[in-house]
Amino acid sequence: MPSSVFGARDILAESVAGMLQRPARSALTTLGTVLGVGTFVAILGLTATTSSQIDSRFNLLSATEVTVEDVAREQDQFADAAFPDDADATIEGLNGVEHAGVFWSVRLPPGSTVKSSPVGDAAVGEKIDVVAASPGALRAAVPTLAQGRLFDTYLSETSQPVAVIGSGMASRLGITTLQTQPAIFIGDTPFTVIGIVSDVRRKADLLLSVVVPGTTAEKVWGHPADAGTKMLISTEAGAARQVSELAPTALRPDHPEYLKVIPPPDPKALRTSVTSDLNQLFLLLAAICLVIGAVGIANTTLVAVLERTGEIGLRRALGARGRHITVQFLAESGTLGALGGLVGTSLGTITVVIVAVVREWTPVIHTATVAAAPVIGLVTGLVAGLYPAWRASRVPPAEALRR
Repeated sequence: MPSSVFGARDILAESVAGMLQRPARSALTTLGTVLGVGTFVAILGLTATTSSQIDSRFNLLSATEVTVEDVAREQDQFADAAFPDDADATIEGLNGVEHAGVFWSVRLPPGSTVKSSPVGDAAVGEKIDVVAASPGALRAAVPTLAQGRLFDTYLSETSQPVAVIGSGMASRLGITTLQTQPAIFIGDTPFTVIGIVSDVRRKADLLLSVVVPGTTAEKVWGHPADAGTKMLISTEAGAARQVSELAPTALRPDHPEYLKVIPPPDPKALRTSVTSDLNQLFLLLAAICLVIGAVGIANTTLVAVLERTGEIGLRRALGARGRHITVQFLAESGTLGALGGLVGTSLGTITVVIVAVVREWTPVIHTATVAAAPVIGLVTGLVAGLYPAWRASRVPPAEALRR
């Protein structure tokens, strides 16, 4: 080998020959880089995919939900309830509104409990909330019925003593079927359970409450002006902002300030808040895997230097200089790192695609991520090989040949 010429082709050939001498060790050495780069690609790909999915679900749910609160007492302590009697019909008459309804938490008399029989253990129901709601509020929550039905306009207008409960609440109260027309007792007042809800798309706390018609609640317990009354509005996609601007004036043209509207949050802010913490956690995991891979490459390269001391001495005796030895070992560690980066990028991409297919999502991987990942592997290998390569270049030729 000439003393001053060591071309790129020679470097590649020597590094490949060095790796193929111990293929099992080389494979294990690249494993850390494969895991680190694969984790890096998978995390960024899954994050991008999840963010896209969050945007989609936001448009379907949060972007179609508006909440209106009664704040009349905050504006005037002598003011009556802000919502008029025809509030549901008024809002449902606006363009883009699907369902709308008023609801509030019922203030039960002291000592009142919810139970499934007139006599028995009242402690079962001490922490059960009772919510008064209009039929529109229930429809706006988009419930999924396990059994029975929701109360309709007729049951509400006639103040019927009926109730809708969540499936978990039904289990707590010992109600397994509606065929026997079971009743629950709120205080001493019986209510027939006509529906059991298994899930809701909005207002998940309704699953932990007993929901009764608002008119029935007013008849039995009254409706205080400061009961924290709210209105839940479900809209078509893209109409929430417009509805939130029109709702106060439509409901109370005389005092729109009596109503506080909570529009849907900004989708970009929502996506950022949901994914930022996960990004930091998993990117830290990827960094740890890359550090482990770098340590593995450094250890293996250093052991290779010690085992190949005779070879290094022979090369130095034939005219190789210290920089040639340094470049050779850096090339080996860099090749291992780049190879690990390529394999890791492939595995990470496959992981993202598999997860997306299983969850029926659209996989999203940014081009910059795929392009940067192998480079990260290469840099990891080069950094890991710096010290072993320097150590190899410092081996005295005469001493090396005596070993």
